[in-house]
Amino acid sequence: MTGPRYTALAQTLPATVPFVGPEAQERAQGEGFRARLGANENIFGPSPRAIAALKGASDGIWMYGDPESHDLRQALASHHGIAPPNLVVGEGIDGLLCYLVRLVVEQGDAVVTSEGAYPTFNYHVAGFGGVLHKVPYTDDHEDLPALIARAAEVDAKLVYFANPDNPMGTWVSGDSIKAALDALPDGTLLVLDEAYVEFAPEGTAPDLDIEDPRVIRMRTFSKAYGMAGARVGYAMGATDLIRNFEKIRNHFGMNRAAQAAALEALNDQAWLDTTCRNVAESRETIARIATDNGLSALPSATNFVAIDCGRDGAYAKAVLDGLVARGVFVRMPFVAPQNRCIRVSCGRPEDLAILAQELPKVLAELG
Repeated sequence: MTGPRYTALAQTLPATVPFVGPEAQERAQGEGFRARLGANENIFGPSPRAIAALKGASDGIWMYGDPESHDLRQALASHHGIAPPNLVVGEGIDGLLCYLVRLVVEQGDAVVTSEGAYPTFNYHVAGFGGVLHKVPYTDDHEDLPALIARAAEVDAKLVYFANPDNPMGTWVSGDSIKAALDALPDGTLLVLDEAYVEFAPEGTAPDLDIEDPRVIRMRTFSKAYGMAGARVGYAMGATDLIRNFEKIRNHFGMNRAAQAAALEALNDQAWLDTTCRNVAESRETIARIATDNGLSALPSATNFVAIDCGRDGAYAKAVLDGLVARGVFVRMPFVAPQNRCIRVSCGRPEDLAILAQELPKVLAELG
């Protein structure tokens, strides 16, 4: 009796995931977290209209979701002033990144990203045999001109760039992104991850021609719209690029209830505005907690704040471990020098009160 015959590539990959979920940590600890401030979830939640749509779709859950996500795509196209063929809906940005890598990356193809940037992208590249080339951050910002320069050196098929950035929360102007495209090599596609752009200052999103074949933009309902558990994302790009997703995407990957909820969330922009105000207030509170404890908060255009612990990565990890042991779930960057920070997601006043209570105890113990 023999087992399956794995591909040569699969046999080289580690049996791992990009992130260990808070649920796994809770199971290991045998108790739940008191404050869940580590996964960049929107704890303020989705629009009540989205929740009602989820509930209303339950009677029809025996049916597959519309494989074209027609109603949601039409609404998104109208929202962004583009045509429906310029847009594809998928299972969050993570799912769309997987499809994109599958579409353009073959074994040995070069891909460029920042050292310490969103690890799920790297996970997909490795899974399809791509070769990652990494560029350091500059002053806690992803360095798009340096990424593009490296792409020219290695003949990269993809360049990944998040604006605003995860895990640092920093951002650059849309005009600087547009200007940097002039140096993008022929045949290289810029993957512009805009998961947090709804939280960012005006002018963060570049004004680009949707038919520009050099760029694909990715957005999500997981952050500002508060629907991380529903897994709804979308990509916008040139008609020909989006059409090619039809060859490889999971056409029944989007469930019916999630489509209905996302449509109602999109239609409730007043709720989105309220959420963004709540997040801005929460960022200010986190920054104040950091300052009160002799630490400093990096400016953020996201729903989290990177707190500079003032020493090295080992010290920041000790701070993180101390908070986790006290029931406060946070995360941290994993590459120096950004790993001098811990990363705290925005929360409700009661969540941040727990952080304010426990952080000084952790710091006092570490000395």
